Amino acid sequence: MELLRATKGYEVHYGGITIATIHLPLLNGGAPNVSISAMADGWQQVRLRWQVDVPTRQDELEIAFNLEFTPDFCWAPHLAPEPGDAIAQHVFRSPALIASRKDLTLTIVPDLDICGNRPEAPWFMDMDAPAQKLSLGMSRTTITRHVGYRRVPGMEVPAGTLELGFYITVYSDQAEIPNPWSRVSHFLWERYGRTLFKAGEPLTVPLDNYVQHVYRWAFETWKDAVWQQFDLAGTRVGAPAFIVNVTQSPNYPGEPNLREFLSIWNQAWFSSLRSASGVFRYARRANDVGLLDKAVLTKAFALAAPMADGVFPSVYRAKMTSVELQGKTYNRAEGWETGYWTNSDRTPRERGITDAWFHILDASWTALLMLIWYQELEPDARLLDYALVYAAKLLSLQDAKGFFPAWLHAETGEPSDILRESPETSMSVTFLLKVASVTGETRYRDAALRAMDAILAEIVPTGRWEDFETYWSCCSFGKEEYLGKRFPRNMMFKQCNFSMFWTAEALLACYRATGQHDYLDFGRRTLDELSMTQQTWQPPFIFIPALGGFGVMNYDGEWNDSRECLFAELFMDYYVETGDPHLFERGIAALKSAFVMMYCPENPTAKALWEKVWPFFGPSDYGFTMENYGHSGRVDAAGEGIGEFAIYDWGNGAAAEARNRIRDHFGDVYINRKYGHAFGIDSITVNKTDAGFQLTALGDASRDILVVYEDGSRATLTVHAGIGCFVL
Repeated sequence: MELLRATKGYEVHYGGITIATIHLPLLNGGAPNVSISAMADGWQQVRLRWQVDVPTRQDELEIAFNLEFTPDFCWAPHLAPEPGDAIAQHVFRSPALIASRKDLTLTIVPDLDICGNRPEAPWFMDMDAPAQKLSLGMSRTTITRHVGYRRVPGMEVPAGTLELGFYITVYSDQAEIPNPWSRVSHFLWERYGRTLFKAGEPLTVPLDNYVQHVYRWAFETWKDAVWQQFDLAGTRVGAPAFIVNVTQSPNYPGEPNLREFLSIWNQAWFSSLRSASGVFRYARRANDVGLLDKAVLTKAFALAAPMADGVFPSVYRAKMTSVELQGKTYNRAEGWETGYWTNSDRTPRERGITDAWFHILDASWTALLMLIWYQELEPDARLLDYALVYAAKLLSLQDAKGFFPAWLHAETGEPSDILRESPETSMSVTFLLKVASVTGETRYRDAALRAMDAILAEIVPTGRWEDFETYWSCCSFGKEEYLGKRFPRNMMFKQCNFSMFWTAEALLACYRATGQHDYLDFGRRTLDELSMTQQTWQPPFIFIPALGGFGVMNYDGEWNDSRECLFAELFMDYYVETGDPHLFERGIAALKSAFVMMYCPENPTAKALWEKVWPFFGPSDYGFTMENYGHSGRVDAAGEGIGEFAIYDWGNGAAAEARNRIRDHFGDVYINRKYGHAFGIDSITVNKTDAGFQLTALGDASRDILVVYEDGSRATLTVHAGIGCFVL
């Protein structure tokens, strides 16, 4: 690739042809000073500098990249559906603009070393696919809908040096299975993420410190609000409540007011069974009988869900009421004696699908967790039997193409046409392959592979990552007009990374079941696409440690969303198959990021923000964790972006589960002698030396750690803070 000077900027040349023209902006009529540097792997760095003598008002600075080809594929991290819309810097998690035609790919990445350094001149990107125009620039924006951005006038640049810059590459992807995210995801992690990771970001605290905060919070200091234990159809069950908020703190000076109905869930997000498996793992390791009993009670709750014709509900909820106290209305639960079974209310109600409908995604996830519990924790035959009854029903629901439906009518059992052919099917693929491995029955494997092939034919190539969360969670934008359709201006579907995760996970399971490398290659492509929603740098405008966390979708504002702890191990598993150390590092960063938002002394930055917003917080609140940060699309140093509720099964309890599961599978330190790599998962630095791998504990205390090797062998040893020990 070459950048050649042109009349208004530069031309991008590749293979003897012009790929794009770059038009450079003027600031108050003045042209920028331009510097261009060649980088590794075909990247070029371009920086624009203006010397501003006096404060200057200019609504916008825009670098225009005009494509000299008609792309058949475009990608950006956020939708900008209408002219004047923007991709604001708030959603620059792994920012890039990609346009390609057949095997030719053009990629632009904002220069994150200087991005956001001038608060008065925030950055933005834009993509107008029909006009064959990509943009990078500076402008103020306002938030529209939930959460979109629109450029607005009023930017004023103070005196001093103003910089704007980007990296650009053009290349030919000759792979049999093209992967437009491979090169840019590698670039972002290598240039930005890995440096922060090696410096200990996003935290250096032993992870069990956080796990202990979580379980103390849920089962001791907040137990009256969180832990629920009662008789259900003659069986004693227990589980944490779905959601609690700051008014339920023992330190809150007023009356508690429930944010949502009192309930317990086993759903794709909020899975009490998943969290309980983490409690079981920790209790077994710590020899804590009390915690073990609580895990078993939550298992009993999952098994208590009444099965009818092979399907079962996912939510048990109590009836609610309201009370008047001193002229104010407060929400209260009437008690578990009023409880009843139902399903998730995150449904297309406008299309007639209510919480009475069964959600196959939720059932496949819960049944998969039952089999994992059966295989890894305790051989409770009830778990296997329950999952197998559901598996037989699932086979009967597969359509001619191979897809499984999303929702079933509560009375007739008929599937809805909504998301009838969606990537939610991927969860059922993973479940059926687990059933096949447990039972040895090929019918489950055959059904799973047929479903996977349908997803590869219709979902993966087009990026149609539409699931229940895409339109029926907090962001409903587009559900009427664009369900199943691309947004024309961006040439993209509205996308949720949850279904990218399920699909990458299912593709890895297919590869391991068959040995067919196409599944692994498609899986790596999907994982790299998922990686583009991971945070790879520390923006100056994000006020908590950012590395490793995840956003949610391409029209929302979250940072550090709790899904990071669910995604973490998948990156490690792909490392095992590929040997790419970036993947394991991304997995560790994702796991650690799940604890960054916790209110506790180990997180001084977040703790200070919590106390600015909720000054009554104190030691009994240690462990409280909001599921994400900056959800509304804006944050500030005064605490905007800090939430007011905690979801145990999609927050602190989920993070603890991930820590305990990953420790069981990969230890505190993982050493892969086949690839010659070693990774400190639990806040331990690992350096390769002639004497072996040198391990040094971060923090101020010595501790025992578990070392796991690639062949499954294990060793326990003591590491000392600041003093290295060696292991081969």
